[in-house]
Amino acid sequence: MKKWKSLLGITIAMSLAAGSAAMAEITVPPIPLGDAAVTTAEESGGPGAALNPGAPVETQAAVQSGSTVSLTEPVVVAEGAVLMDAATGRVLYGKNQDQQFYPASITKVMTALLVLENCRLNETVTFSASATTNLESGSVSLGITAGDQLTVEQSLYGLLLKSANEIGNGLAEHVSGSISGFAELMNARANELGCRNTNFANPHGLNNSSHKTTPYDMALILRAALQNENFRKIDTTLTYNFPATKNAQARTITMGHKMMYPSDSRYYEGIIGGKTGYTSLAGNTLVTGAERNGVRLIAVVMKSSGTHYTDTKVLLDYGFENYDALTGGIGAAAASTAGSGWFQDSQGAWYYIEPAGSRAKSCWILDGGDWYYLGADGKLLQNTITPDGYQVNENGIWKAS
Repeated sequence: MKKWKSLLGITIAMSLAAGSAAMAEITVPPIPLGDAAVTTAEESGGPGAALNPGAPVETQAAVQSGSTVSLTEPVVVAEGAVLMDAATGRVLYGKNQDQQFYPASITKVMTALLVLENCRLNETVTFSASATTNLESGSVSLGITAGDQLTVEQSLYGLLLKSANEIGNGLAEHVSGSISGFAELMNARANELGCRNTNFANPHGLNNSSHKTTPYDMALILRAALQNENFRKIDTTLTYNFPATKNAQARTITMGHKMMYPSDSRYYEGIIGGKTGYTSLAGNTLVTGAERNGVRLIAVVMKSSGTHYTDTKVLLDYGFENYDALTGGIGAAAASTAGSGWFQDSQGAWYYIEPAGSRAKSCWILDGGDWYYLGADGKLLQNTITPDGYQVNENGIWKAS
Protein backbone atom coordinates (compact mmCIF):
# COMPACT_ATOMS: atom_id res chain seq x y z
CA MET A 1 0.00 0.00 0.00
CA LYS A 2 1.39 3.39 -0.98
CA LYS A 3 2.03 5.95 1.72
CA TRP A 4 1.25 9.64 1.91
CA LYS A 5 4.19 11.99 2.13
CA SER A 6 2.48 13.83 4.97
CA LEU A 7 -0.96 14.51 6.31
CA LEU A 8 -2.45 17.58 7.83
CA GLY A 9 -5.08 17.39 10.58
CA ILE A 10 -7.13 20.50 10.87
CA THR A 11 -9.21 21.09 13.97
CA ILE A 12 -12.41 23.02 13.63
CA ALA A 13 -15.43 23.78 15.82
CA MET A 14 -18.80 22.88 14.50
CA SER A 15 -22.34 22.54 15.79
CA LEU A 16 -23.41 19.21 17.24
CA ALA A 17 -26.93 19.67 15.94
CA ALA A 18 -29.06 22.27 14.17
CA GLY A 19 -30.22 24.91 16.59
CA SER A 20 -27.89 23.74 19.36
CA ALA A 21 -25.35 26.02 20.96
CA ALA A 22 -23.23 23.08 22.10
CA MET A 23 -19.88 22.90 20.31
CA ALA A 24 -17.30 20.18 19.94
CA GLU A 25 -13.83 20.00 18.45
CA ILE A 26 -13.32 17.47 15.74
CA THR A 27 -10.49 16.55 13.46
CA VAL A 28 -11.48 16.86 9.82
CA PRO A 29 -10.37 14.53 7.03
CA PRO A 30 -6.62 14.37 6.50
CA ILE A 31 -5.51 16.61 3.63
CA PRO A 32 -2.36 15.63 1.71
CA LEU A 33 0.43 18.13 1.29
CA GLY A 34 2.30 18.36 -1.97
CA ASP A 35 2.28 15.61 -4.58
CA ALA A 36 0.86 12.68 -2.66
CA ALA A 37 0.42 9.15 -3.88
CA VAL A 38 -3.14 7.86 -3.85
CA THR A 39 -4.40 4.60 -2.40
CA THR A 40 -6.72 2.63 -4.64
CA ALA A 41 -9.99 1.01 -3.67
CA GLU A 42 -8.68 -2.51 -4.19
CA GLU A 43 -5.73 -1.90 -1.91
CA SER A 44 -7.85 -0.58 0.93
CA GLY A 45 -10.77 -2.99 0.75
CA GLY A 46 -12.98 -0.32 2.28
CA PRO A 47 -16.77 -0.03 2.09
CA GLY A 48 -16.62 2.04 -1.07
CA ALA A 49 -14.69 -0.57 -3.02
CA ALA A 50 -17.85 -2.06 -4.47
CA LEU A 51 -19.22 1.35 -5.36
CA ASN A 52 -16.02 2.91 -6.67
CA PRO A 53 -13.97 -0.12 -7.75
CA GLY A 54 -10.40 0.75 -8.50
CA ALA A 55 -11.12 4.47 -8.64
CA PRO A 56 -8.34 6.42 -6.95
CA VAL A 57 -9.24 9.80 -5.51
CA GLU A 58 -6.74 12.47 -6.44
CA THR A 59 -7.04 14.52 -3.28
CA GLN A 60 -5.43 17.92 -3.24
CA ALA A 61 -4.81 20.67 -0.72
CA ALA A 62 -7.90 21.99 0.98
CA VAL A 63 -9.64 24.88 -0.70
CA GLN A 64 -9.81 27.75 1.74
CA SER A 65 -13.22 29.03 2.79
CA GLY A 66 -14.12 32.63 2.11
CA SER A 67 -13.44 32.45 -1.62
CA THR A 68 -15.44 35.11 -3.45
CA VAL A 69 -17.45 34.35 -6.54
CA SER A 70 -18.92 37.03 -8.77
CA LEU A 71 -22.61 36.33 -9.37
CA THR A 72 -25.24 38.34 -11.15
CA GLU A 73 -27.96 39.02 -8.61
CA PRO A 74 -31.57 38.36 -9.55
CA VAL A 75 -33.76 41.23 -10.71
CA VAL A 76 -36.71 41.41 -8.31
CA VAL A 77 -39.44 43.93 -9.09
CA ALA A 78 -41.32 43.73 -5.78
CA GLU A 79 -40.36 46.26 -3.12
CA GLY A 80 -39.27 43.64 -0.60
CA ALA A 81 -37.86 40.13 -0.97
CA VAL A 82 -35.59 37.57 0.59
CA LEU A 83 -34.15 34.20 -0.38
CA MET A 84 -33.14 32.00 2.56
CA ASP A 85 -31.31 28.71 2.85
CA ALA A 86 -33.71 26.74 5.05
CA ALA A 87 -30.95 24.47 6.34
CA THR A 88 -29.00 27.27 8.01
CA GLY A 89 -31.27 30.32 7.96
CA ARG A 90 -28.67 32.18 5.93
CA VAL A 91 -29.91 34.93 3.61
CA LEU A 92 -28.76 34.26 0.05
CA TYR A 93 -30.40 37.38 -1.38
CA GLY A 94 -32.24 40.28 0.17
CA LYS A 95 -34.04 43.40 -1.02
CA ASN A 96 -35.30 45.59 1.82
CA GLN A 97 -35.31 42.36 3.80
CA ASP A 98 -35.70 44.10 7.16
CA GLN A 99 -38.20 46.75 6.06
CA GLN A 100 -41.70 46.41 7.41
CA PHE A 101 -44.55 45.70 4.99
CA TYR A 102 -48.16 44.65 5.35
CA PRO A 103 -48.21 40.85 4.94
CA ALA A 104 -51.86 40.22 4.01
CA SER A 105 -52.75 36.50 4.04
CA ILE A 106 -49.23 35.13 4.30
CA THR A 107 -49.98 35.88 7.97
CA LYS A 108 -51.93 32.62 7.93
CA VAL A 109 -48.67 30.63 7.86
CA MET A 110 -48.06 31.71 11.45
CA THR A 111 -51.69 31.03 12.35
CA ALA A 112 -51.47 27.50 10.95
CA LEU A 113 -48.14 26.85 12.69
CA LEU A 114 -49.52 27.85 16.08
CA VAL A 115 -52.69 25.80 15.60
CA LEU A 116 -50.64 22.72 14.71
CA GLU A 117 -48.39 23.27 17.71
CA ASN A 118 -51.30 23.68 20.15
CA CYS A 119 -54.14 21.49 18.84
CA ARG A 120 -54.96 17.98 17.68
CA LEU A 121 -56.31 17.67 14.16
CA ASN A 122 -59.52 16.01 15.34
CA GLU A 123 -60.48 18.72 17.81
CA THR A 124 -63.78 20.48 17.12
CA VAL A 125 -63.81 24.21 16.41
CA THR A 126 -67.11 25.94 17.14
CA PHE A 127 -67.34 29.28 15.35
CA SER A 128 -68.69 32.31 17.19
CA ALA A 129 -70.57 35.33 15.92
CA SER A 130 -67.55 37.53 16.59
CA ALA A 131 -65.33 35.26 14.50
CA THR A 132 -67.63 35.19 11.50
CA THR A 133 -68.78 38.81 11.31
CA ASN A 134 -67.19 42.25 11.00
CA LEU A 135 -64.82 41.16 8.24
CA GLU A 136 -63.74 43.61 5.55
CA SER A 137 -66.14 43.96 2.66
CA GLY A 138 -65.01 41.66 -0.15
CA SER A 139 -62.62 39.64 1.99
CA VAL A 140 -62.31 35.94 1.24
CA SER A 141 -64.77 33.76 3.15
CA LEU A 142 -66.28 30.27 3.11
CA GLY A 143 -69.55 31.53 4.53
CA ILE A 144 -69.02 30.06 7.98
CA THR A 145 -71.58 31.41 10.46
CA ALA A 146 -72.07 31.36 14.20
CA GLY A 147 -72.61 27.83 15.50
CA ASP A 148 -70.91 26.06 12.59
CA GLN A 149 -68.50 23.33 13.65
CA LEU A 150 -65.43 22.00 11.85
CA THR A 151 -62.47 19.93 12.94
CA VAL A 152 -59.11 21.62 13.26
CA GLU A 153 -57.96 19.72 10.19
CA GLN A 154 -60.92 20.84 8.07
CA SER A 155 -60.40 24.38 9.30
CA LEU A 156 -56.73 24.34 8.30
CA TYR A 157 -57.63 23.28 4.76
CA GLY A 158 -60.07 26.18 4.58
CA LEU A 159 -57.43 28.53 5.98
CA LEU A 160 -54.48 27.54 3.77
CA LEU A 161 -56.21 26.59 0.51
CA LYS A 162 -59.14 28.99 0.35
CA SER A 163 -57.60 31.61 2.68
CA ALA A 164 -60.92 32.02 4.50
CA ASN A 165 -60.59 34.85 7.00
CA GLU A 166 -63.40 33.86 9.35
CA ILE A 167 -61.70 30.48 9.75
CA GLY A 168 -58.57 32.29 10.90
CA ASN A 169 -60.64 34.06 13.53
CA GLY A 170 -62.32 30.84 14.64
CA LEU A 171 -59.02 29.01 15.00
CA ALA A 172 -57.55 31.93 16.95
CA GLU A 173 -60.45 31.88 19.40
CA HIS A 174 -60.19 28.10 19.67
CA VAL A 175 -56.51 28.31 20.67
CA SER A 176 -56.45 31.46 22.80
CA GLY A 177 -60.04 32.42 23.56
CA SER A 178 -59.81 35.73 21.72
CA ILE A 179 -58.26 37.40 18.70
CA SER A 180 -56.14 39.66 20.89
CA GLY A 181 -54.92 36.72 22.95
CA PHE A 182 -53.94 34.85 19.83
CA ALA A 183 -52.11 37.91 18.45
CA GLU A 184 -50.03 37.94 21.63
CA LEU A 185 -49.21 34.27 21.07
CA MET A 186 -48.26 35.02 17.46
CA ASN A 187 -45.87 37.75 18.51
CA ALA A 188 -44.31 35.64 21.24
CA ARG A 189 -43.71 32.77 18.81
CA ALA A 190 -42.32 35.16 16.21
CA ASN A 191 -39.85 36.44 18.80
CA GLU A 192 -38.81 32.86 19.61
CA LEU A 193 -38.09 32.28 15.93
CA GLY A 194 -35.81 35.31 15.76
CA CYS A 195 -38.24 37.79 14.22
CA ARG A 196 -37.29 41.28 15.35
CA ASN A 197 -39.44 43.54 13.19
CA THR A 198 -42.84 41.87 13.35
CA ASN A 199 -46.09 42.82 15.00
CA PHE A 200 -49.18 40.72 14.36
CA ALA A 201 -52.59 42.13 15.28
CA ASN A 202 -54.83 39.40 13.85
CA PRO A 203 -54.70 35.81 12.55
CA HIS A 204 -55.64 36.53 8.93
CA GLY A 205 -53.75 39.59 7.69
CA LEU A 206 -56.64 41.86 6.80
CA ASN A 207 -55.74 45.55 6.78
CA ASN A 208 -54.56 46.87 10.14
CA SER A 209 -52.07 49.72 10.48
CA SER A 210 -50.12 47.91 13.22
CA HIS A 211 -50.03 44.51 11.50
CA LYS A 212 -46.61 44.43 9.84
CA THR A 213 -43.64 42.17 9.27
CA THR A 214 -40.57 41.90 7.04
CA PRO A 215 -39.44 39.57 4.26
CA TYR A 216 -36.72 38.18 6.54
CA ASP A 217 -39.09 37.55 9.44
CA MET A 218 -41.63 35.86 7.17
CA ALA A 219 -38.88 33.57 5.86
CA LEU A 220 -38.12 32.52 9.44
CA ILE A 221 -41.80 31.80 10.04
CA LEU A 222 -42.20 29.71 6.89
CA ARG A 223 -38.95 27.92 7.69
CA ALA A 224 -40.44 26.77 11.00
CA ALA A 225 -43.77 25.83 9.45
CA LEU A 226 -42.12 23.70 6.77
CA GLN A 227 -40.58 21.56 9.50
CA ASN A 228 -44.10 20.43 10.43
CA GLU A 229 -45.21 17.42 8.38
CA ASN A 230 -48.91 18.21 8.74
CA PHE A 231 -48.36 21.75 7.54
CA ARG A 232 -46.53 20.54 4.43
CA LYS A 233 -49.24 17.98 3.70
CA ILE A 234 -52.16 20.39 4.02
CA ASP A 235 -50.33 23.28 2.39
CA THR A 236 -49.50 21.35 -0.79
CA THR A 237 -52.98 19.85 -1.30
CA LEU A 238 -54.40 21.13 -4.59
CA THR A 239 -58.06 20.19 -4.06
CA TYR A 240 -60.04 19.36 -0.93
CA ASN A 241 -63.64 18.32 -0.32
CA PHE A 242 -64.80 20.87 2.22
CA PRO A 243 -67.79 19.74 4.34
CA ALA A 244 -71.26 21.26 4.32
CA THR A 245 -72.06 24.01 6.79
CA LYS A 246 -75.36 25.62 7.80
CA ASN A 247 -75.41 28.02 4.85
CA ALA A 248 -73.50 26.05 2.23
CA GLN A 249 -73.38 22.58 0.74
CA ALA A 250 -70.23 20.50 0.62
CA ARG A 251 -67.88 21.87 -2.01
CA THR A 252 -64.43 21.48 -3.48
CA ILE A 253 -61.88 24.13 -2.58
CA THR A 254 -58.58 24.58 -4.40
CA MET A 255 -55.09 25.81 -3.62
CA GLY A 256 -54.47 29.50 -4.31
CA HIS A 257 -50.71 29.21 -4.93
CA LYS A 258 -50.51 28.84 -8.72
CA MET A 259 -46.91 27.62 -8.79
CA MET A 260 -48.03 24.30 -7.29
CA TYR A 261 -50.17 23.24 -10.27
CA PRO A 262 -48.35 21.09 -12.86
CA SER A 263 -50.88 22.23 -15.48
CA ASP A 264 -50.21 25.94 -14.84
CA SER A 265 -47.58 27.87 -16.81
CA ARG A 266 -46.28 29.20 -13.49
CA TYR A 267 -45.65 25.71 -12.10
CA TYR A 268 -42.35 25.28 -10.24
CA GLU A 269 -41.05 21.82 -9.50
CA GLY A 270 -40.25 20.98 -5.90
CA ILE A 271 -42.55 23.32 -3.98
CA ILE A 272 -43.22 21.97 -0.47
CA GLY A 273 -45.36 24.79 0.90
CA GLY A 274 -46.38 28.39 0.48
CA LYS A 275 -49.10 31.00 0.79
CA THR A 276 -50.43 33.88 -1.25
CA GLY A 277 -51.73 37.19 0.04
CA TYR A 278 -53.31 40.39 -1.16
CA THR A 279 -54.89 43.49 0.33
CA SER A 280 -55.07 47.06 -0.91
CA LEU A 281 -52.32 48.08 1.52
CA ALA A 282 -50.09 45.03 1.13
CA GLY A 283 -50.28 44.53 -2.61
CA ASN A 284 -49.38 40.99 -3.65
CA THR A 285 -47.40 38.97 -1.12
CA LEU A 286 -46.09 35.44 -1.51
CA VAL A 287 -44.07 32.98 0.57
CA THR A 288 -42.77 29.78 -1.01
CA GLY A 289 -40.64 26.85 0.08
CA ALA A 290 -39.04 24.57 -2.51
CA GLU A 291 -36.70 21.62 -2.32
CA ARG A 292 -34.46 20.06 -4.95
CA ASN A 293 -31.64 17.55 -4.55
CA GLY A 294 -31.59 17.94 -0.80
CA VAL A 295 -31.48 21.74 -0.91
CA ARG A 296 -34.43 23.58 0.66
CA LEU A 297 -34.93 27.26 -0.14
CA ILE A 298 -37.46 29.83 1.04
CA ALA A 299 -38.50 32.79 -1.11
CA VAL A 300 -40.53 35.71 0.22
CA VAL A 301 -41.94 38.50 -1.93
CA MET A 302 -43.73 41.52 -0.42
CA LYS A 303 -45.36 44.67 -1.78
CA SER A 304 -45.59 43.40 -5.35
CA SER A 305 -47.83 44.64 -8.12
CA GLY A 306 -48.51 41.38 -9.93
CA THR A 307 -44.90 40.20 -10.18
CA HIS A 308 -45.02 37.91 -7.14
CA TYR A 309 -44.82 34.66 -9.16
CA THR A 310 -42.12 35.79 -11.58
CA ASP A 311 -40.10 37.31 -8.73
CA THR A 312 -40.38 34.05 -6.79
CA LYS A 313 -39.23 31.99 -9.77
CA VAL A 314 -36.25 34.30 -10.30
CA LEU A 315 -35.27 33.98 -6.65
CA LEU A 316 -35.56 30.20 -6.51
CA ASP A 317 -33.73 29.73 -9.81
CA TYR A 318 -30.93 31.95 -8.53
CA GLY A 319 -30.65 29.95 -5.32
CA PHE A 320 -30.70 26.48 -6.83
CA GLU A 321 -28.39 27.32 -9.72
CA ASN A 322 -25.79 29.05 -7.53
CA TYR A 323 -26.26 27.23 -4.24
CA ASP A 324 -22.66 26.07 -3.83
CA ALA A 325 -21.23 29.51 -4.39
CA LEU A 326 -23.87 31.29 -2.30
CA THR A 327 -23.43 29.03 0.71
CA GLY A 328 -19.66 28.97 0.76
CA GLY A 329 -19.34 25.81 -1.30
CA ILE A 330 -17.69 25.93 -4.68
CA GLY A 331 -19.63 25.54 -7.90
CA ALA A 332 -18.37 24.99 -11.39
CA ALA A 333 -18.00 28.73 -11.94
CA ALA A 334 -15.39 28.99 -9.18
CA ALA A 335 -13.56 25.74 -9.75
CA SER A 336 -11.19 27.15 -12.34
CA THR A 337 -9.73 29.54 -9.79
CA ALA A 338 -10.24 27.62 -6.56
CA GLY A 339 -9.23 24.16 -7.72
CA SER A 340 -10.51 20.82 -6.50
CA GLY A 341 -10.16 19.10 -3.16
CA TRP A 342 -11.61 19.33 0.33
CA PHE A 343 -13.56 22.49 1.07
CA GLN A 344 -14.90 23.79 4.36
CA ASP A 345 -17.78 26.28 4.22
CA SER A 346 -18.29 29.09 6.70
CA GLN A 347 -20.70 26.90 8.71
CA GLY A 348 -17.96 24.34 9.37
CA ALA A 349 -19.28 21.63 7.02
CA TRP A 350 -16.87 19.76 4.76
CA TYR A 351 -17.33 18.91 1.07
CA TYR A 352 -15.19 17.45 -1.68
CA ILE A 353 -14.89 19.42 -4.92
CA GLU A 354 -14.19 17.30 -7.98
CA PRO A 355 -11.75 18.48 -10.68
CA ALA A 356 -14.71 19.41 -12.90
CA GLY A 357 -15.82 21.87 -10.22
CA SER A 358 -18.91 20.14 -8.85
CA ARG A 359 -19.39 18.76 -5.37
CA ALA A 360 -19.09 15.01 -4.98
CA LYS A 361 -22.41 13.64 -3.67
CA SER A 362 -23.81 10.32 -2.44
CA CYS A 363 -20.48 8.52 -2.79
CA TRP A 364 -17.45 7.26 -0.94
CA ILE A 365 -14.16 9.19 -1.12
CA LEU A 366 -10.85 7.44 -0.47
CA ASP A 367 -8.26 9.76 1.02
CA GLY A 368 -5.01 8.71 2.61
CA GLY A 369 -6.22 5.16 3.08
CA ASP A 370 -9.37 6.30 4.88
CA TRP A 371 -12.92 6.13 3.54
CA TYR A 372 -15.29 9.12 3.86
CA TYR A 373 -18.93 9.30 2.79
CA LEU A 374 -20.51 12.38 1.22
CA GLY A 375 -24.28 12.72 1.58
CA ALA A 376 -26.92 13.63 -0.98
CA ASP A 377 -26.15 17.33 -0.49
CA GLY A 378 -22.40 16.71 -0.69
CA LYS A 379 -21.81 17.23 3.02
CA LEU A 380 -19.39 14.92 4.83
CA LEU A 381 -21.30 12.53 7.09
CA GLN A 382 -19.96 12.29 10.63
CA ASN A 383 -20.80 10.12 13.63
CA THR A 384 -23.64 8.33 11.86
CA ILE A 385 -24.51 5.36 9.65
CA THR A 386 -24.21 5.84 5.89
CA PRO A 387 -27.10 4.96 3.55
CA ASP A 388 -25.37 1.70 2.65
CA GLY A 389 -25.02 0.68 6.30
CA TYR A 390 -21.50 1.63 7.39
CA GLN A 391 -20.66 3.49 10.61
CA VAL A 392 -18.49 6.59 10.26
CA ASN A 393 -16.94 8.19 13.32
CA GLU A 394 -16.89 11.79 14.53
CA ASN A 395 -14.20 12.57 11.96
CA GLY A 396 -16.24 11.10 9.14
CA ILE A 397 -13.97 8.07 8.80
CA TRP A 398 -15.17 4.49 8.36
CA LYS A 399 -13.38 2.12 10.69
CA ALA A 400 -13.53 -1.62 10.14
CA SER A 401 -14.85 -3.43 13.20
